[in-house]
Amino acid sequence: MAHLSDKDREYLHGAFGELERPVRLIYFSQEFDCPYCEIMREILSELTELSDKITLTVYDMLEDSLEAEKYEIGMIPALVVANEKDYGIRYFGVPGGYEFSSLIEDIVDVSKGNTELSEETKQALKDLKKPIQIRVFITMSCPYCPRAVRIAHQMAMESDLVRGEMIEAEEFPELVQQYSVGAVPKVVINDAVEFEGALPEELYLEHVLRANGVVRSSR
Repeated sequence: MAHLSDKDREYLHGAFGELERPVRLIYFSQEFDCPYCEIMREILSELTELSDKITLTVYDMLEDSLEAEKYEIGMIPALVVANEKDYGIRYFGVPGGYEFSSLIEDIVDVSKGNTELSEETKQALKDLKKPIQIRVFITMSCPYCPRAVRIAHQMAMESDLVRGEMIEAEEFPELVQQYSVGAVPKVVINDAVEFEGALPEELYLEHVLRANGVVRSSR
């Protein structure tokens, strides 16, 4: 079953024409007890058909447990977007609906090796002292969620200490309950700092720094 329309393909041919370096889509699934795995694999396979710079590697969560451990994958379906480097960009659940744009923009960023974060944000991320895990809970029908996901993923690209995770709420109800997700996007940083809504980059950064134990003076 094709998931991309002719219009989608035409747009993506243009977007992927900007790709510079190869991009690896590293996908984790399993054959049973994973109702969304097949859909996600089909979408990823269609993307690889649109550019020879995009490759797809598929691992079974159980049979390839060493790879799952290497990439710190604990639930499926899961996707890593990387080039020769693993930046810490993760998708847990299908990046469909509005979130499809996040995946496409991540692919372009990873291929180019840079982001559009401000220089102030980039410099602040260089001063991080400990690992930061940013979990962004989304739904595919949420038009504000991609912004929250994209900032998390761009921060992961800019700092080896940051890992940005998109979590599709409907696919992981146990996590939704654990983190009391009542509205999306909901961002949880190091299980210590959280907020709801698509905050501007500067305010988003303030929460990340606070989770890292840094409090900047107000200006």
